[in-house]
Amino acid sequence: MLRGFEVTIRHFSAPGSKVILPTPAYMPFFDVPAQAGRDLVTVAMPRDSRGRYRLDLDAIAHAFRHEGGGLLVLCNPWNPVGTVLTRTELEELADVVEECGGRVFSDEIHAPITFGAARHVPYASVNATAAGHSVTALSASKAWNLPGLKTAQLLLTNDADRDVWEREVGSLAKHGASNLGVIANTVAFETGAPWLADVLAYLDGNRTLLAELLAEHLPEIGYRPPDGTYLAWLDCQRLGLGDTTRKRCLEQGVALTDGALCGVPGNVRLNFATPRPILVEVVERMAKIR
Repeated sequence: MLRGFEVTIRHFSAPGSKVILPTPAYMPFFDVPAQAGRDLVTVAMPRDSRGRYRLDLDAIAHAFRHEGGGLLVLCNPWNPVGTVLTRTELEELADVVEECGGRVFSDEIHAPITFGAARHVPYASVNATAAGHSVTALSASKAWNLPGLKTAQLLLTNDADRDVWEREVGSLAKHGASNLGVIANTVAFETGAPWLADVLAYLDGNRTLLAELLAEHLPEIGYRPPDGTYLAWLDCQRLGLGDTTRKRCLEQGVALTDGALCGVPGNVRLNFATPRPILVEVVERMAKIR
Protein backbone atom coordinates (compact mmCIF):
# COMPACT_ATOMS: atom_id res chain seq x y z
CA MET A 1 0.00 0.00 0.00
CA LEU A 2 2.81 2.41 0.84
CA ARG A 3 4.38 1.74 -2.55
CA GLY A 4 1.03 2.65 -4.07
CA PHE A 5 1.00 5.85 -2.05
CA GLU A 6 4.42 6.78 -3.38
CA VAL A 7 3.35 6.01 -6.95
CA THR A 8 0.27 8.19 -6.50
CA ILE A 9 2.35 11.10 -5.22
CA ARG A 10 4.86 10.87 -8.05
CA HIS A 11 2.52 10.23 -10.96
CA PHE A 12 -1.01 11.30 -10.04
CA SER A 13 -0.54 14.63 -8.26
CA ALA A 14 0.71 17.99 -9.45
CA PRO A 15 4.53 18.20 -9.55
CA GLY A 16 5.88 20.04 -6.52
CA SER A 17 2.53 20.16 -4.71
CA LYS A 18 2.30 19.21 -1.05
CA VAL A 19 0.60 16.21 0.49
CA ILE A 20 -2.23 16.96 2.93
CA LEU A 21 -2.49 14.55 5.85
CA PRO A 22 -5.43 14.71 8.28
CA THR A 23 -4.34 13.69 11.77
CA PRO A 24 -4.42 11.39 13.67
CA ALA A 25 -2.86 9.33 10.89
CA TYR A 26 -1.16 6.02 10.15
CA MET A 27 2.48 6.47 11.06
CA PRO A 28 4.24 5.84 7.68
CA PHE A 29 2.07 8.46 5.97
CA PHE A 30 4.26 11.07 7.66
CA ASP A 31 7.42 9.73 6.00
CA VAL A 32 6.50 8.66 2.46
CA PRO A 33 5.94 12.16 1.00
CA ALA A 34 9.52 13.19 1.78
CA GLN A 35 10.78 10.01 0.15
CA ALA A 36 8.85 11.06 -2.95
CA GLY A 37 10.34 14.56 -2.81
CA ARG A 38 7.24 16.32 -1.48
CA ASP A 39 6.49 18.44 1.57
CA LEU A 40 3.76 17.47 4.02
CA VAL A 41 0.92 19.58 5.42
CA THR A 42 -0.68 18.08 8.53
CA VAL A 43 -4.21 19.15 9.42
CA ALA A 44 -5.67 18.28 12.83
CA MET A 45 -9.15 16.77 12.66
CA PRO A 46 -11.73 17.36 15.42
CA ARG A 47 -13.99 15.04 17.40
CA ASP A 48 -17.75 15.51 17.57
CA SER A 49 -19.82 15.48 20.76
CA ARG A 50 -19.79 11.65 20.75
CA GLY A 51 -16.02 11.48 20.52
CA ARG A 52 -16.09 10.46 16.85
CA TYR A 53 -13.36 11.93 14.68
CA ARG A 54 -14.69 13.73 11.61
CA LEU A 55 -13.24 15.59 8.64
CA ASP A 56 -12.79 19.36 8.98
CA LEU A 57 -13.63 20.38 5.44
CA ASP A 58 -12.76 24.04 5.98
CA ALA A 59 -9.28 23.13 7.24
CA ILE A 60 -8.75 20.75 4.31
CA ALA A 61 -9.86 23.43 1.84
CA HIS A 62 -7.44 25.90 3.45
CA ALA A 63 -4.59 23.41 3.04
CA PHE A 64 -5.40 23.08 -0.66
CA ARG A 65 -5.89 26.78 -1.35
CA HIS A 66 -3.36 28.47 0.89
CA GLU A 67 -0.69 25.92 1.86
CA GLY A 68 0.19 24.43 -1.50
CA GLY A 69 -1.68 21.15 -1.07
CA GLY A 70 -2.24 19.00 -4.12
CA LEU A 71 -2.99 15.49 -2.82
CA LEU A 72 -5.16 14.60 0.18
CA VAL A 73 -4.64 11.36 2.07
CA LEU A 74 -8.01 9.82 2.94
CA CYS A 75 -8.01 6.79 5.25
CA ASN A 76 -11.40 5.06 5.41
CA PRO A 77 -11.92 3.14 7.64
CA TRP A 78 -9.65 5.53 9.48
CA ASN A 79 -6.45 4.19 11.03
CA PRO A 80 -5.92 4.82 13.96
CA VAL A 81 -9.25 6.24 15.19
CA GLY A 82 -11.74 3.77 13.69
CA THR A 83 -14.13 6.23 12.02
CA VAL A 84 -16.02 4.85 9.01
CA LEU A 85 -17.02 7.82 6.89
CA THR A 86 -20.58 8.02 5.58
CA ARG A 87 -21.59 8.53 1.97
CA THR A 88 -22.69 12.07 2.78
CA GLU A 89 -19.33 12.89 4.34
CA LEU A 90 -17.52 11.53 1.29
CA GLU A 91 -19.74 13.45 -1.12
CA GLU A 92 -19.07 16.68 0.77
CA LEU A 93 -15.33 15.97 0.72
CA ALA A 94 -15.42 15.28 -3.02
CA ASP A 95 -17.02 18.69 -3.62
CA VAL A 96 -14.26 20.43 -1.65
CA VAL A 97 -11.44 18.56 -3.39
CA GLU A 98 -12.91 19.26 -6.82
CA GLU A 99 -13.43 22.95 -6.09
CA CYS A 100 -9.78 23.18 -5.00
CA GLY A 101 -8.47 21.29 -8.02
CA GLY A 102 -6.95 18.58 -5.81
CA ARG A 103 -6.49 14.84 -5.87
CA VAL A 104 -7.19 12.10 -3.30
CA PHE A 105 -5.23 9.01 -2.33
CA SER A 106 -7.88 6.84 -0.68
CA ASP A 107 -6.46 4.19 1.65
CA GLU A 108 -9.22 1.59 1.98
CA ILE A 109 -7.07 -1.27 3.24
CA HIS A 110 -9.34 -1.82 6.26
CA ALA A 111 -12.52 -1.72 4.14
CA PRO A 112 -13.84 -5.20 5.04
CA ILE A 113 -13.55 -4.53 8.79
CA THR A 114 -16.65 -2.65 9.95
CA PHE A 115 -19.05 -3.22 12.84
CA GLY A 116 -22.71 -2.68 13.67
CA ALA A 117 -24.52 -0.32 11.34
CA ALA A 118 -21.30 1.09 9.86
CA ARG A 119 -20.75 0.30 6.20
CA HIS A 120 -17.69 1.05 4.14
CA VAL A 121 -18.42 3.19 1.08
CA PRO A 122 -15.61 3.33 -1.49
CA TYR A 123 -14.69 6.97 -2.06
CA ALA A 124 -14.55 6.62 -5.85
CA SER A 125 -18.06 5.12 -5.87
CA VAL A 126 -19.92 8.12 -4.47
CA ASN A 127 -20.06 10.01 -7.76
CA ALA A 128 -18.20 10.70 -11.00
CA THR A 129 -16.42 13.66 -9.41
CA ALA A 130 -14.76 11.50 -6.77
CA ALA A 131 -13.89 8.83 -9.33
CA GLY A 132 -12.28 11.48 -11.50
CA HIS A 133 -9.79 12.77 -8.95
CA SER A 134 -8.91 9.74 -6.82
CA VAL A 135 -6.65 6.72 -6.69
CA THR A 136 -7.69 3.94 -4.30
CA ALA A 137 -5.49 1.44 -2.44
CA LEU A 138 -6.93 -1.97 -1.58
CA SER A 139 -5.61 -5.21 -0.14
CA ALA A 140 -6.66 -8.38 1.67
CA SER A 141 -3.78 -7.85 4.10
CA LYS A 142 -5.70 -6.45 7.07
CA ALA A 143 -9.00 -8.32 6.94
CA TRP A 144 -7.48 -11.71 6.18
CA ASN A 145 -4.25 -11.25 8.18
CA LEU A 146 -1.91 -11.33 5.20
CA PRO A 147 0.47 -8.43 5.87
CA GLY A 148 3.93 -8.31 4.40
CA LEU A 149 3.11 -10.16 1.17
CA LYS A 150 3.67 -7.04 -0.97
CA THR A 151 0.55 -7.30 -3.10
CA ALA A 152 -1.70 -4.31 -2.45
CA GLN A 153 -3.78 -3.11 -5.38
CA LEU A 154 -4.27 0.36 -6.86
CA LEU A 155 -7.70 1.01 -8.33
CA LEU A 156 -7.91 3.61 -11.10
CA THR A 157 -11.36 5.00 -11.83
CA ASN A 158 -10.96 7.40 -14.75
CA ASP A 159 -9.52 7.23 -18.23
CA ALA A 160 -6.90 9.94 -17.69
CA ASP A 161 -5.30 8.04 -14.80
CA ARG A 162 -5.38 4.79 -16.76
CA ASP A 163 -3.52 6.53 -19.59
CA VAL A 164 -0.87 7.75 -17.14
CA TRP A 165 -0.55 4.24 -15.73
CA GLU A 166 -0.01 2.69 -19.13
CA ARG A 167 2.42 5.40 -20.22
CA GLU A 168 4.49 5.97 -17.06
CA VAL A 169 3.81 3.52 -14.27
CA GLY A 170 2.56 0.03 -15.04
CA SER A 171 5.62 -2.17 -15.42
CA LEU A 172 7.57 -0.30 -12.72
CA ALA A 173 4.81 -0.49 -10.10
CA LYS A 174 4.17 -4.18 -10.71
CA HIS A 175 7.84 -5.00 -10.31
CA GLY A 176 8.44 -6.62 -6.94
CA ALA A 177 4.89 -7.89 -6.39
CA SER A 178 4.92 -11.19 -4.53
CA ASN A 179 3.65 -14.27 -6.36
CA LEU A 180 2.54 -15.77 -3.06
CA GLY A 181 0.79 -12.51 -2.22
CA VAL A 182 -1.13 -12.56 -5.52
CA ILE A 183 -2.33 -16.09 -4.77
CA ALA A 184 -3.21 -15.29 -1.15
CA ASN A 185 -5.14 -12.13 -2.04
CA THR A 186 -7.04 -13.95 -4.78
CA VAL A 187 -8.04 -16.80 -2.48
CA ALA A 188 -9.06 -14.40 0.28
CA PHE A 189 -11.28 -12.27 -1.97
CA GLU A 190 -12.85 -15.25 -3.76
CA THR A 191 -13.40 -17.74 -0.93
CA GLY A 192 -12.62 -16.00 2.37
CA ALA A 193 -16.01 -14.51 3.24
CA PRO A 194 -17.08 -17.19 5.79
CA TRP A 195 -13.75 -16.98 7.62
CA LEU A 196 -13.96 -13.19 7.67
CA ALA A 197 -17.50 -13.25 9.06
CA ASP A 198 -16.28 -15.29 12.04
CA VAL A 199 -13.35 -12.94 12.58
CA LEU A 200 -15.55 -9.85 12.45
CA ALA A 201 -17.90 -11.31 15.04
CA TYR A 202 -14.96 -11.98 17.34
CA LEU A 203 -13.48 -8.51 16.82
CA ASP A 204 -16.87 -6.95 17.48
CA GLY A 205 -16.92 -8.73 20.83
CA ASN A 206 -13.38 -7.56 21.54
CA ARG A 207 -14.11 -3.88 20.94
CA THR A 208 -17.03 -4.11 23.37
CA LEU A 209 -15.05 -6.08 25.93
CA LEU A 210 -12.28 -3.49 25.78
CA ALA A 211 -14.75 -0.78 26.77
CA GLU A 212 -15.87 -2.86 29.75
CA LEU A 213 -12.30 -3.62 30.83
CA LEU A 214 -11.21 0.00 30.62
CA ALA A 215 -14.26 1.16 32.57
CA GLU A 216 -13.34 -1.31 35.31
CA HIS A 217 -9.56 -0.95 35.45
CA LEU A 218 -8.68 2.38 33.79
CA PRO A 219 -11.72 4.68 33.79
CA GLU A 220 -9.43 7.68 33.23
CA ILE A 221 -8.78 6.54 29.67
CA GLY A 222 -11.09 7.88 26.99
CA TYR A 223 -12.22 5.27 24.49
CA ARG A 224 -14.88 5.19 21.79
CA PRO A 225 -15.33 1.71 20.30
CA PRO A 226 -14.31 2.02 16.65
CA ASP A 227 -16.81 1.59 13.84
CA GLY A 228 -14.10 -0.06 11.74
CA THR A 229 -10.54 -1.50 11.89
CA TYR A 230 -9.20 -3.62 14.76
CA LEU A 231 -7.48 -0.64 16.38
CA ALA A 232 -8.44 1.24 19.53
CA TRP A 233 -7.49 4.90 19.95
CA LEU A 234 -7.06 5.56 23.67
CA ASP A 235 -6.98 9.08 25.14
CA CYS A 236 -4.62 8.82 28.10
CA GLN A 237 -4.29 12.49 29.03
CA ARG A 238 -6.24 12.13 32.26
CA LEU A 239 -3.65 9.63 33.52
CA GLY A 240 -1.27 12.56 33.91
CA LEU A 241 1.73 10.60 32.65
CA GLY A 242 2.56 12.93 29.77
CA ASP A 243 4.66 11.36 27.04
CA THR A 244 5.70 8.42 29.26
CA THR A 245 2.45 6.44 28.88
CA ARG A 246 3.73 4.13 26.16
CA LYS A 247 7.04 3.59 27.96
CA ARG A 248 5.27 2.77 31.23
CA CYS A 249 3.01 0.29 29.42
CA LEU A 250 5.99 -1.32 27.73
CA GLU A 251 7.58 -1.84 31.15
CA GLN A 252 4.48 -3.89 32.00
CA GLY A 253 4.89 -5.97 28.83
CA VAL A 254 2.28 -4.16 26.73
CA ALA A 255 3.45 -2.78 23.39
CA LEU A 256 1.38 0.15 22.08
CA THR A 257 1.86 2.79 19.40
CA ASP A 258 2.60 6.24 20.78
CA GLY A 259 -0.02 8.72 19.61
CA ALA A 260 2.74 11.24 18.92
CA LEU A 261 3.79 9.03 15.99
CA CYS A 262 0.24 9.44 14.66
CA GLY A 263 0.40 13.20 15.10
CA VAL A 264 -1.52 13.47 18.38
CA PRO A 265 0.45 13.13 21.64
CA GLY A 266 -1.36 12.01 24.77
CA ASN A 267 -2.96 9.03 23.05
CA VAL A 268 -1.94 5.46 22.30
CA ARG A 269 -3.06 2.98 19.67
CA LEU A 270 -3.92 -0.55 20.77
CA ASN A 271 -4.44 -3.53 18.47
CA PHE A 272 -7.35 -5.55 19.90
CA ALA A 273 -7.18 -8.33 17.30
CA THR A 274 -6.06 -10.85 19.89
CA PRO A 275 -7.60 -13.69 21.94
CA ARG A 276 -9.84 -12.35 24.69
CA PRO A 277 -7.81 -13.77 27.59
CA ILE A 278 -4.83 -11.80 26.26
CA LEU A 279 -6.95 -8.66 25.92
CA VAL A 280 -7.96 -9.01 29.57
CA GLU A 281 -4.32 -9.38 30.56
CA VAL A 282 -3.35 -6.37 28.45
CA VAL A 283 -5.72 -4.05 30.31
CA GLU A 284 -4.86 -5.52 33.71
CA ARG A 285 -1.19 -4.91 33.04
CA MET A 286 -1.87 -1.39 31.78
CA ALA A 287 -3.70 -0.63 35.00
CA LYS A 288 -0.42 -1.07 36.88
CA ILE A 289 1.13 2.02 35.27
CA ARG A 290 -0.71 4.45 37.56
